[in-house]
Parts: sequence; structure tokens; C-alpha cells
Amino acid sequence: MTLNLRLTVALCAALSLCAVLVVPGNFPGLGGDARLTLVVFALATCAWIATPIDDTYIALGAGLALTVTGVISSDTLFGTLGDSTVWLLICAFVLAAAVSRTGLAGRAAVFLVGGARTVRQLTHLTTAALVVTAFAVPATSGRAALALPVFLALAKALSDRKRLVVMLALLFPTVILLSAVATLIGAGAHLITVSVLWEATGDRIGFTEWLLLGLPLAVVCSHLAAEAVLLTTTRRSDRRGPVHITAEQIQQHSDRPVTGPWSQAETRCALLLATVVVLWCAEPLHRVPPAVVALIGAVVASSPALGTVRLKDALKTVPWSLLLFMAATMAMGVALADSGAAKWLVSGLPGGVSPAVFLTVVIVVSTAAHLVLQSRSARSSVLVPLVVAAAVGAGVNPVATALASTAAAGFCHTLPASAKPVTLFAEIPGTPTYTPRDLLRLSAVLAPLTAALVLLFAVAVWPLLGVPLTR
Repeated sequence: MTLNLRLTVALCAALSLCAVLVVPGNFPGLGGDARLTLVVFALATCAWIATPIDDTYIALGAGLALTVTGVISSDTLFGTLGDSTVWLLICAFVLAAAVSRTGLAGRAAVFLVGGARTVRQLTHLTTAALVVTAFAVPATSGRAALALPVFLALAKALSDRKRLVVMLALLFPTVILLSAVATLIGAGAHLITVSVLWEATGDRIGFTEWLLLGLPLAVVCSHLAAEAVLLTTTRRSDRRGPVHITAEQIQQHSDRPVTGPWSQAETRCALLLATVVVLWCAEPLHRVPPAVVALIGAVVASSPALGTVRLKDALKTVPWSLLLFMAATMAMGVALADSGAAKWLVSGLPGGVSPAVFLTVVIVVSTAAHLVLQSRSARSSVLVPLVVAAAVGAGVNPVATALASTAAAGFCHTLPASAKPVTLFAEIPGTPTYTPRDLLRLSAVLAPLTAALVLLFAVAVWPLLGVPLTR
């Protein structure tokens, strides 16, 4: 479907829905604020789907429209920028800038990947290293940029084995996207989910709770996905030969030493990052909010005496557009919940559905949503308020439903434009990489595998960790 045709269809659908909603006689149980909210929500969703307009611009326009019409107050709109999750992400990017400046990523690559002697060992050691990066670098696009030099070093070392290079090119974005669920800061969509849950139900998921629920899923899903990538892109003969990646080969793509004694800056940065992660995980013991811990870490990381990066330079790496998008969509979530629009939307769903069936539908829809909404944050902004409201009405735990929807929405591998990491690794000059056909072949295996794993964790694993399927 061409862009113009898609835009025309979406615009017609949105205007038709708006025309039905604004007629006072239709839907007598729907209040004025709820009608306005649904109109704005429909127009914003169609704009996200069918227009090339920047997602943040659309979200800000929607938030402004809701404020001007009186659905939400200006304090609500601007107050979302002061939310603790926004500050958590800002400080996490400052910490990530400090880590990137020291070259610790290169040393970690040598430590892990340098020990591989077989193709399968290389695949799973690379997977393990990429999972760990979820604790150091927020947002999947930032992790992809950090991992690209490591991939280029591996590609050069394996230049005579083209299929293995293509396999690694596909492995990097696949694991980066699926392992993001390991931590609260893994993706902006996670912070939107936490905010929507808090506004709609009063349930707050902290860094530790998310880590407890998300890390096991991330590890299992990432390593199974690695096997899927390996088996769909290589032949048995490709996997037989030995591999040997040297530190010198990785050093060629790093401007910092990857071997030898650690510098004082590297030592300080590693200790600081370890301390911050430990304090995040120990939140139930010391009761210091994760955002405050991150702010302390960011101040130390950019301090003149102990830091490794200037605050001015670190703040340049913060994706301010993403933060504004998050703030605006949080305001939209508040409007959906407070106006009663979300509750009305799901009130017509059939009753008597078992929790497992309900959750299965949510996971399938969330897995396929990337075909319509390419932005991961936009998917959560649209889906999470609706599935939380539907879960409450269906007697399903909204926390389990929101987590399952967000985790399933992490699958976005079908097309090169489905996610920024997929796009980045699909376009590398001078290096063999995957084709759209390779992505489709992998997606045919990975989509049902990811959906089944999320359902398994939601039904069988998360209840053991304190998040039951029903309330």
C-alpha cells in the first residue's frame, strides 16, 4: 500500500469515527470529555500509522488539544515532564555517555567474544554480552550504536565466511530488541507502561520488580532467538568450522585500548556503574527511588574530579525528542483513564473469556502491532491504556497484562524499517548483511516463538514471582 493510499484510508477512517463520536445522540453513556479524548486519540493513532510526520510532534499536538479542550489540565500536561521515570531516563543516558567515553565496551567484547572457539559459542557469548548492555545503555538505538563497532570487528575477522557475517548482522539487532525487557530503562515504552499502570490502577512497578520479572524472560528469549537466527541463516557446513577472534582485530575498531592495564577513568566508571546497578536492585532495602540513585550516579559521572564526561557533552546524547514524546503520551494515558474513554472502549468486549484466552489475544495483537505502528513507544501508548482497562473488566491482573503486552511488542523484526536497530544493521557499507527475505524467514519462526514465551511466563513463571494472572 502506497503512502498516499494509506494516508487516505487512515484519514477517512479517523474522520468517520470522529463524525460518529461528535453526534450527541450516539453512545448516550459516553461523556463529553470521553468523546473529545477518543477523537484526539483516533486522530493521533491514524497520524502515527499513516503519515511521515514526526511521532513527537503528533503526540505534543494531541496533548495540547486535550489541554485546550479542558479534558486535562495544563498542570497534568507539563507535570509529566517532571515524572520520576523521565528523570530516570535522562540520568541513565548521562551514565551511558560516561561508559561509552571510557571504552569499557571494547574490553567487555574481548573478554566475552574472545573466548569463542565454535560458531555456536560465538553466537551465545555475543548474545550474553548484548543482554548485559541493557543495564548500561538505555534505549535500543543507543545499544545498537554502541555494539556496531564490535560487529564490524567480528565481520572483518570472519570476512571469508559470508554466511556467518550475515548471521551476526541479524543476531545483533534481534537480541538488542528482545533483551530490552530485562530492565526498566531498556526502552522508553517500559516507562510509558509503568506510568499508565500507576495512573490507571495505582500499581507501581519499580526497577527491582521489573528486573525480577523481565530479566529471566530476556535471557531465555534472547538465547532461543539466537538459535533461531543461527539455524535460519546458516547451513550445517557453516557452523562446523572453528572461529578465533583476537583482541587485535577488535582493537582495530576501537579508539580506546581493549587490553592491558585499566586506566583510572575506566576503573572509576566501572565501579560507579556497578554501584548504581546494585543500588537499583537493592531498592527494597534502602528505599531510595531509582531516579534519585540515577541522578547521584549522573552527577558523579560528570563531576570535574571523578567523572569521565562533561555534563554538557553527556546531555547532548539524551534523546530529548523521546522524552517529550513520553511526556505527551503519558498525558494522553491520563486523559483516557480519567475521562472514562478507555473503560468505555473495552466495555463492549465479550465477557466470560478465560484469563489465558484474554492474555493470548493481547499478546498476539501486541506482537503484530509493529506492522501498523513502527514506533515501540507509540505502540505502548496506544495498547497499554486499552489492555489495562480491558484487564480490569475481565478480571485479569492488569500488571501481568501490561507487562505481557509490552514484552510482546518488543518483537519488531519483520521489515527493515520496523525498528531502528534493524535499520542500522541492514545498511552497512562494505559489509555483507541481511535482506528483507532473511528478516521474513526469521520472523516466521521468531514471532510465534516470542509470543509463546511471553504467554508461558505470564501464566506459569510470573505468578511464582508475585504477579498472579488474576486478582
